[in-house]
Amino acid sequence: MKKTILVVLLLSVFIGYAQKNNGTVYMEHPTIDVVDQFVKASVAGDRSKMGSYLTDDFKAYNGTSNNQNDKGRDKEAFLNNQMVYHDQLDYYAIETYPGSYADAIEYKKDNPDKEVWVQTWNIMKGVQKNTGVKIDAAAHRLYTLTKDNKIKTIIGYDNEGVIDEIRASFADRTNGTIYNHHENINTVRKLMYAMENNDWDKTYSFYDEDVRFLDSSSPTFESVSLEEQKVVDKQILDKFEVTSIDMVGYPDYLHYEMGDARVVQSWWNINLIRKADKKAIILPIHYLMDFNKEGKITSETAYYNAKLLD
Repeated sequence: MKKTILVVLLLSVFIGYAQKNNGTVYMEHPTIDVVDQFVKASVAGDRSKMGSYLTDDFKAYNGTSNNQNDKGRDKEAFLNNQMVYHDQLDYYAIETYPGSYADAIEYKKDNPDKEVWVQTWNIMKGVQKNTGVKIDAAAHRLYTLTKDNKIKTIIGYDNEGVIDEIRASFADRTNGTIYNHHENINTVRKLMYAMENNDWDKTYSFYDEDVRFLDSSSPTFESVSLEEQKVVDKQILDKFEVTSIDMVGYPDYLHYEMGDARVVQSWWNINLIRKADKKAIILPIHYLMDFNKEGKITSETAYYNAKLLD
């Protein structure tokens, strides 16, 4: 019994020391209203009104920067940056991230000036006017407000990737090479004509064992394995006979610089006879096939009108 009492007392002491209040968190506060009005002025492109919410010694910082000597943007530089968003984005909007709300935090420790931190979670939206790049990105901001409700500091955590894409899109650049003759194109032709001649062992030999198949007519667009695709193929062959396969145009092999992707795109007419009534059907089909370095197909996406097979 004494041991039990001692343990309870020790736990009480530990909990008392482990939890220590350092201020108050508010979900409603005048500083939250100020931040909300500032954001609305930003979206509206009202530079003067934005500036009225900022202190003269205002600073803005990039929360994702690795620069330990970052001195931040001053008031004028920050306002210029905010106007870039307004001026260069169609459909510009800043919305509250679903399920979130702003917090105002007034710390006790090391806060002699009674400053309040406001943290927000948002989604920034828009379409860059020149490049057509769409922004639909989460953003997190920390605001420091003075006791007279002026914004002294903003630390932003934003998606830099979409901004990099906008910058890159102002200049033309290549992204690899397109071939109209290549070994991977040869592979696709051999595969299709093995299919035409009902040589399914050879057809399947061109695929990597971990290949995934996607069907544009699938309502979920979920991929299936090679073994699952064999079942699908058998179901089709039980109902239809392949009489011939005709290439439409010519295949392209695209070797992308970004991501080192290897893709053959091709167009075909598959001529079928429906076994039930001997009706001839032409099935136009477009394939996208991804290849690995070994020349095996790792992914196949088929685009066609499934209604033709009803």
